[in-house]
Amino acid sequence: MAGPKNGTAVTRFILLGFSDYPRLSVILFLIFLVMYLVTLAWNLSLITLIKVDSHLHTPMYFFLPNLSFLDICYVSSTVPKMLSDFFKEKKTISFGGCTAQYFIFSGMGLSEICLLAAMAYDRYAAICNPLLYTSIMSPTLCVWMVAGSYMCGFSGSFIQLCSLLQLHFCGPDVIHHFFCDLPQLLVLSCSDTLAIKILLSVLSMVFGVLSVLIIMVSYGHIVEAILKMSSAQGRSKAFNTCASHLMAVTLFYASGLFVYLRPTFSDSFSHDKVASIFYTMITPMLNPLIYSLRNKEIKEALKRWEKRVFA
Repeated sequence: MAGPKNGTAVTRFILLGFSDYPRLSVILFLIFLVMYLVTLAWNLSLITLIKVDSHLHTPMYFFLPNLSFLDICYVSSTVPKMLSDFFKEKKTISFGGCTAQYFIFSGMGLSEICLLAAMAYDRYAAICNPLLYTSIMSPTLCVWMVAGSYMCGFSGSFIQLCSLLQLHFCGPDVIHHFFCDLPQLLVLSCSDTLAIKILLSVLSMVFGVLSVLIIMVSYGHIVEAILKMSSAQGRSKAFNTCASHLMAVTLFYASGLFVYLRPTFSDSFSHDKVASIFYTMITPMLNPLIYSLRNKEIKEALKRWEKRVFA
């Protein structure tokens, strides 16, 4: 097959999908479909609730709708294609579609990493400097932090995309995954992939380790401030304020780092699939629930919304 201008011979890939057992297709399809719909419903509901309730128009609740928006786009970059492939005999995707899917998926994922770090700084400002919180976390700074998260995330994704387009693919064309992910694409390349593997490791370190460092430093100061509080009620309130963010960070990072910071890219594809489900589906689905269940203000906003709707 004649390839495009970048010299690739392969013009489409075959995705193996999530499961190697056709008999499980219907069950898995229904499970993932329900998870996807729940993810959309919960995140859209959280965005709407924060938008319509004036009590939630604070810096902390400026970040949450953006996190929900990222989660919606993030999960939508991979799951609809996976669902449509369950009952296809040949799960093909064009080379252009594959690179576009990875660009969006990676951009949203890296943006979420940056946003989680920004939210950690927000919690630091709220607990360690409560009297100056509103002046520190000004609307302008909040907008810049969110915009910066998107710019950094998609800049990192664009760098990976440019590197990916320099590779040659002359066969095989089978991706051992349910979406186009860079580690699996590197295995299929006929080019020397050492440089892009190093680049991927560097980007993983820059985004992953740097954001974790920001989160750890922020929470180090937060723990110090909590321990100095004389009121048990104050300590409990401060802990509950941070617990949701810590749970979301742990879920997202644990599975993502397992896949992207391993020393090899060529084995354990089945383990990658399972780990990928956590950060591509489970975390975006659970995030709005995590932030709602442990948040008194969200619960009160829900009660006010219910009164307005059912009055």
